[in-house]
Amino acid sequence: MTAVLTAFALAACTSPTGTPGSTGTPGPGESATNGGAATSSSPTPTTPPPPPPLAWGPTEADVQGWIDEAAGLDLAEAAGQVIIARYSGTDPATPADLVRKLDLGGIVLFAGNIASLDQVIATGEAIQAAGEDLGRDWPTIVSADDEGGRVQRLSGARGPWTTFPSFSHAGDAPAKVVREAMAAMAIEQRASGLNTDFAPDADVTIGPADPTIGDRSASEDPDKAAAAVTAAVEGFTAGGVLSSLKHFPGHGALTVDSHKALPVQEDTTAELEKRDLVPFRAGIEAGAPMVMMGHIDVEAWDPGVPASMSGAAYDYLREELGFTGVAITDGLEMGALDAIGDAGDIAVTAIGAGADLLLGPTDPALARQALIDAVEAGTLDRDRLNEAAGRVMAMMDWQTHLASEAGPVSPSDVGSAKEAAAALAGY
Repeated sequence: MTAVLTAFALAACTSPTGTPGSTGTPGPGESATNGGAATSSSPTPTTPPPPPPLAWGPTEADVQGWIDEAAGLDLAEAAGQVIIARYSGTDPATPADLVRKLDLGGIVLFAGNIASLDQVIATGEAIQAAGEDLGRDWPTIVSADDEGGRVQRLSGARGPWTTFPSFSHAGDAPAKVVREAMAAMAIEQRASGLNTDFAPDADVTIGPADPTIGDRSASEDPDKAAAAVTAAVEGFTAGGVLSSLKHFPGHGALTVDSHKALPVQEDTTAELEKRDLVPFRAGIEAGAPMVMMGHIDVEAWDPGVPASMSGAAYDYLREELGFTGVAITDGLEMGALDAIGDAGDIAVTAIGAGADLLLGPTDPALARQALIDAVEAGTLDRDRLNEAAGRVMAMMDWQTHLASEAGPVSPSDVGSAKEAAAALAGY
């Protein structure tokens, strides 16, 4: 009612010409003989519409603001910001100390880092406290691989978490079922202290000949896989957790496991666009904030070079698919990268090619120092490092918005996804 009365009060002090508080005295462009009506034909200035958001949420100006902020970081801070590290054991102090010591952008948890719900929550809290100690006003990444099926770190086998079926069920399930299942998974993750999940798998499998992906893929049909990926991205977003499409440009049609050696993709770009790239395009359009670059030699783009280390692959992702978010490498401990060099060589090559985030270098301290040394030596452009760090910072700032939109969570939410998981398992 107060708002209504205020509106009436403003109207009472507005002249017939629409000028608040007017006393009838002619103003610029008005005539004393026409009752104050404007005689100028100049158009009334209008407020320009706000810039449109990028597909994954913030505006281009928002992201640029974080890139500018990254330019103000110490070189060592910027270098650490683009690294997600692995660690050993279940002591929450271990990853927290790593973040503080190396200015890390984040931590990834594997099965060996998970002992109980309370311990995982304590780990997340310790990591965030470390980031705050570094003076950050954006969250530190606390992440895991939770796809469902055989790739699920927070599973019922290790605590009260819901165990989800493999993502292959999503290929035949209605979008609503997939969306609700992934949103429910995200709620449990966030209630456990995580804010980032390396899922969904956007690969299109070729079936039994595919030794690596298999039932991690939604389907052998690119359109079915695309529909499932779209729904999954929407679900993670609704649950307040950052998702990541993987393994670009598609690992499901390859018969060599990149954990062991470098697989070669011999198909033309046109062939990839009809199959492997279809779910990635759909996921990007659905708002996925991250794309994970596979260690895959795409002969049509950059023969002999893994996509994760190839400027041509990053160019295709951004220029042809219009991706504006964070490009993250697949795990950097994998056998496909053996020919690149040590952890430092790999880090500099990946960031120089266009990666924004390095996942699991075998030696995070060496990777960070190599980035510092390369910038100081002029072999890596500081602007490229700023761009990478700024995108990561922008993404993590955006995650706080997603979490706020999704609503608060508590440890009691862990285990709440059983009905949604069962619904997905029915397909």
